[in-house]
Amino acid sequence: MPNPFLAKDVGFIRLCGHRGHNLTAPENTVAAFRAAHELGATSLEIDTVLSADQQIVVLHDLLLDRTTNGSGAAREMTAADIAALDAGSWFDPNFAGTRVPTLAETIALAHELDLVLEVEIKEKVDLEAYYEALALVLANPADRERVMMISFDHASLKAVKARIPGLRTGGIVHEQFPDPVAVARMSDLDELCIDLDVFDPADATALHQAGISIRCHAYKPRTWEMARRAGLGWDDTLPAWLRSGLIDTLSGDDVGWLRDFLAKAVS
Repeated sequence: MPNPFLAKDVGFIRLCGHRGHNLTAPENTVAAFRAAHELGATSLEIDTVLSADQQIVVLHDLLLDRTTNGSGAAREMTAADIAALDAGSWFDPNFAGTRVPTLAETIALAHELDLVLEVEIKEKVDLEAYYEALALVLANPADRERVMMISFDHASLKAVKARIPGLRTGGIVHEQFPDPVAVARMSDLDELCIDLDVFDPADATALHQAGISIRCHAYKPRTWEMARRAGLGWDDTLPAWLRSGLIDTLSGDDVGWLRDFLAKAVS
């Protein structure tokens, strides 16, 4: 069966909206997910934590304070209580009444829009309960096929993969390693999620030879302008890496900008 996270299997490089298109809609909401899709995204990177009734909700922080009109820990409220909060007014009054979605709702949206999901585990308090909840959400193989579970905590990824047959996992890395293939194999990873700042083409070649997919996080235009001023040369290196097939998914905050960058790079 083709791997939907490998460009060579699907025939194109995926564009991934980081927390959706979070520049024009509140992050990690259906509005941001639909905005990303409208701009050309074929993938979404989302964040998840556990509610009091052991439902997985799409939220970056353990606390509700930053992105809703609620306060306190998500784990102290039920999913229904969290859904009743306003998750949009903090971003813009036009998004008043926007809800925090569940992972199950977001997977249903992924089927509707033909997207794949990079689902980051942000839960820190009760990982065992999170794994149990995730197994229920991903009981359908068709849902598992669209999901890559990701985390900075590679040990947790190894644990959850052992718990859920057929699950794909991707380790987030903000550093360069002497042997990235060994890092991936140590935790039985299917992908490495590599920041552009530490991306190395030789590493990418070795990872692909080992059958491991690569998501490269390419930030936002303001970060690029700072990189140009610093002489980092991303305007030359990233297009070359994209043309060489070294990247399976290109992610960032401004999906429209990434779409145009990718189109120009591979034209």
